[in-house]
Amino acid sequence: MSDVVSPKSGPDSLRVYVNERGVSVPHGSVAVDAVRALFPDLAADIDAGRQRLTDSRGLPVDATQVLVGGSIYRVVAARERVDAAAEPGDADVAS
Repeated sequence: MSDVVSPKSGPDSLRVYVNERGVSVPHGSVAVDAVRALFPDLAADIDAGRQRLTDSRGLPVDATQVLVGGSIYRVVAARERVDAAAEPGDADVAS
């Protein structure tokens, strides 16, 4: 019998939330892994650039960000960046 005592390392998974649904994923998972666990089609859309992730405040999140327990993500449509040059016929907006 060994006298070595190892501390408990904690739970084997992290609990995070995607589109208001809770999911448990292994430690070391990235944000898109949590999406993939609940919504495989949306994860494929994120990988393809058709969808993106935001945090609970609506700020963009990198899909390869390592997860932290309790994180909240939302999957939203990816929008193309608009060129700084205005298209003919666009109205000028005064600031």
